[in-house]
Amino acid sequence: MGNVAVLMQRAGHTIAGSDQGIYPPMSTVLEEAGVQCFAGWDETNLETFQPDLVVVGNAVTRGNPEVEFILRSKQFPFTSLPALLDNQLLGDRPRVVITGTHGKTTTTALTAWLLKQGEQDPGWLIGGVPNSLSSGSELGNGLRPFVLEGDEYDSAFFDKRSKFIHYRPDVLVINNIEFDHADIFRDLADVKRTFNHLIRIVPGNGVILANGDDPVIRELLPVSWTQVCFVGVGDDNDFIIQDFKESPDGSAFKLVDSDGGKSLDVSTQLTGIFNARNTAMAMLASGFAANRENPMAFCSSHSLDGYEGVARRQDVLFESERLFVIEDFAHHPTAIRLCIESFKNCYPEREVVAVFEPRSNTSATNVLQEEFMGALGTAHRVLISPVHRAEIYSDDSRMDTKAMVQTLSEQCISATACRSKESLFADLEELPGDVGRLVILFTNGSFGKPLADYLERLRAD
Repeated sequence: MGNVAVLMQRAGHTIAGSDQGIYPPMSTVLEEAGVQCFAGWDETNLETFQPDLVVVGNAVTRGNPEVEFILRSKQFPFTSLPALLDNQLLGDRPRVVITGTHGKTTTTALTAWLLKQGEQDPGWLIGGVPNSLSSGSELGNGLRPFVLEGDEYDSAFFDKRSKFIHYRPDVLVINNIEFDHADIFRDLADVKRTFNHLIRIVPGNGVILANGDDPVIRELLPVSWTQVCFVGVGDDNDFIIQDFKESPDGSAFKLVDSDGGKSLDVSTQLTGIFNARNTAMAMLASGFAANRENPMAFCSSHSLDGYEGVARRQDVLFESERLFVIEDFAHHPTAIRLCIESFKNCYPEREVVAVFEPRSNTSATNVLQEEFMGALGTAHRVLISPVHRAEIYSDDSRMDTKAMVQTLSEQCISATACRSKESLFADLEELPGDVGRLVILFTNGSFGKPLADYLERLRAD
């Protein structure tokens, strides 16, 4: 919401907004952009500002004082955030929409960066903090491509369609389709249904870049009304990732056009086969957006040198001869498993410790408990934080961390269900120091002060 507020202000509108707990850095960004902020929700905010349109975020529910006033008084028209983008910001610009259960933020940021490097003057909206771009949002040239992170989450309390339905992509990337957002979707079939709706609105002159190694995606594609290009490691893909290699310094692979036989040698600071696919998708998405007739030509003219990824994706928080501490945003079993696999490949001599906080609306429940246990079990050692806001979940629906640890222990994997975040980091400090160790912190939130104190003690030693 904050990034879109800034974009709309820059587009010439006068913007104000209400929220609880508006803190830096977003409060500073909003202030510098001239966006007025009301602390807390109250109908007097609307009466004071007298908006022409109210944008309701998807975190806002019935019972909110301003929502109730809007519905009761009928004084102000209202819309959802993605509908606002479609109707008032994007216009007829070419739209590049990056979707999938995981990998969206990395792929969106890289696609925008490549278009910027190619002097396309793109706009973008990214659900994270890109390290190689000026900010998470930019208007760019109103006639040039706009790159959006396409979330499958719902749009608002009054519009349960996925956000990405509003974005009407010209270039659509589908990285993967798995079950997630258990508070929104019933099952995998429900997730497939919303992606199928998205696929149906890609125009005839558009293109879909899809993970051809994903069997669920293969069930939905190809289609007859638009061009579909499969991307992946399998020989049946249109663009094939070959000769993948990774090390602590990054990764390299060949991107081969199976139709024309052209190939590109790609090197990136990002590691992991999942990031090789993210990179290939970003290169091709930017290529199709900039040069539809010859996307590989655009890809080949721009190096990935200087691209530094996205904050909280494999960020190194501490490094010494014996210990690496790394934070990663991964909060889906597949993303966790692939991240662990990559670090084990890059650091085969180190003990990999997976530290996991069950925090998202899916990971805090037992819907994917077996899958999370399997993913974490690929590490040498596992520590699990208490479930975030455990009190809001019933005993029957909450993730059972003790049961997970018991099963992992039976599989001869050292595992601990920690009583608190403080005890978790105390347990980390008590691990034997005679081995090289790599600690990966998996959370889509924050370990907060216990992590800060732990890092401070490490730096003091």
